Amino acid sequence: MPNKSILITGGTGFLGSALTYKWLQENQPVTIFSRSADKVQRAFHHQVPAITRIEDLPDASSYKAVINLAGAGIFDQRWNDARKQVLRKSRIDFTRQLVNWINSSNSPPDVLISGSAIGFYGDQGDELLTEQSLPRVDFSQQLCADWEQSALQAEASGTRVCLIRTGLVLGQGGGLLKRMLLPFRLGLGGRLGQGGQWMSWVHLQDWLEIAQAMIGNPNMRGPYNATAPIPVTNREFSENLAGVLNRPLLLPMPEFALKLLLGEMAALVLGSQRVIPQRLLDKGYSFQFTQLDSALRNLLFPIQ
Repeated sequence: MPNKSILITGGTGFLGSALTYKWLQENQPVTIFSRSADKVQRAFHHQVPAITRIEDLPDASSYKAVINLAGAGIFDQRWNDARKQVLRKSRIDFTRQLVNWINSSNSPPDVLISGSAIGFYGDQGDELLTEQSLPRVDFSQQLCADWEQSALQAEASGTRVCLIRTGLVLGQGGGLLKRMLLPFRLGLGGRLGQGGQWMSWVHLQDWLEIAQAMIGNPNMRGPYNATAPIPVTNREFSENLAGVLNRPLLLPMPEFALKLLLGEMAALVLGSQRVIPQRLLDKGYSFQFTQLDSALRNLLFPIQ
């Protein structure tokens, strides 16, 4: 029996690309749903089929798993009412369409892994947060909550749904590090605001293995915090990054300046989520990277 493909939406993004490369190396067939077939072919050298419209998807029985990472970039543009609608539509409306496609099949995929984020919890200061914690409502929290609820409707067809509440992913060539490296390498890095806000991070390799576990373990369902077990404050993160790069830590970015620069989006970098991956730990998941210092050294100075 041929190995069924895995469908990834948002497959040319930072996380989707990393998953695709991982599975190509393991000879696991992958299909990418993307607005641009050309972008898919350029990114993966014509090794991966691309589908650009929901109507063109074959029956969902063609796939053993669906990984839903589609969505307009949170940081790509300053927020206003129109941009917020784009963020919601690209996640919630698209997920509803995807779930309708899954539920229309007589033999749906075994599992839907649907993207979410630790923004689900809202800004909660020093409060230690697990999957059982109650959220504090704001725009990003409501966005994540509605996104998750849309995905959970796939359970109606018997598909197992895992919600991957992703923290700040550290990896080469994208994500948080790509945005932060240049100023820190120039010795211009610093904490954001007072620096006491918590940053719940995860190494890309661990994130990939968490996604793999969700596919392989039929007992996994519902929300999981995809974060390392030891979160750090923004001040600690900045000190670690400057230390690993052997650069000074000179220029903090005042809170008022961030609010002027980012507007409402400043809540994403000034807000605090001190998140623990309790459900993964309870299942015995063993993280490769639990300490920020070793994760940064692995990424910035890999052993050749």
